[in-house]
Amino acid sequence: MRDRDGLTVPVEATLHQRTAPDRWTAFMKPGKRLKPDDRVMFGKTADGACLVGRLDARVVDKGEDGLITLAFDLAGPALDDAIREAGVMPLPPYIAAKRPEDDQDRIDYQTLFARHDGSVAAPTAGLHFTPELMAALAARGVSTHAVTLHVGAGTFLPVKADNVADHRMHAETGEVSPESAAALNAVRAAGGRIVCVGTTSLRLLESAADEDGVIRPYSDATAIFITPGYRFRAADVLMTNFHLPRSTLFMLVSAFAGTETMKAAYAHAVDTGYRFYSYGDGSLLFRA
Repeated sequence: MRDRDGLTVPVEATLHQRTAPDRWTAFMKPGKRLKPDDRVMFGKTADGACLVGRLDARVVDKGEDGLITLAFDLAGPALDDAIREAGVMPLPPYIAAKRPEDDQDRIDYQTLFARHDGSVAAPTAGLHFTPELMAALAARGVSTHAVTLHVGAGTFLPVKADNVADHRMHAETGEVSPESAAALNAVRAAGGRIVCVGTTSLRLLESAADEDGVIRPYSDATAIFITPGYRFRAADVLMTNFHLPRSTLFMLVSAFAGTETMKAAYAHAVDTGYRFYSYGDGSLLFRA
């Protein structure tokens, strides 16, 4: 990046959400040094001799939430191709700090349910599922129905506010198709249970459900923040990994299964060496 004083400063950008054919919001390091109209040059070699893989952008805006809006010199499919050429897969920090990204990550850090580009991270409960497991579930009469929520970075941010009500969730875009909504309502009407694979799908279904628990077709942003005391309308069972303390996700599972139940479960997990994080162990939680 070259700032308005002509100084060249190395920067890193984690793209967050596309807002126009040529624009993305991004978390950037060091974001504090960036100013509107600064030029950013991604993929540029140190001596400037080679332009292969180069991707330039201009800083348009800096939000109070730390997000920086970039306007790229390319747009549409050409920008998509350039990002793939210049960028790398954004692995979680606890993986990226130990080793660089490799081709296997593009297979491992991806669920078999994935269909659309847009998430900043994998909804990791889905990583436990394989084609063999899906076939076994189908053989037991378990039906599966897909929803889409593009996970945003705000899902993983710790709660720093002294009052939980003051914590601001970043909005994420999701969709429940008319077909999935109808199928899930039919399951409930027939006496079945709705099992959410991951907090991601649970948050979206709760956003799509009305006060009577009927799931409506949904295609919009959601910033739902679920804490103890929340009345669940759609989800009966939740499969999820183990989450960090003081996180919105731990608050969600505590709201779902009960705070004391989750404290006991996490104490057992720590004492017996369960794995946390994305490639960690899973749990099956029942609504309190």
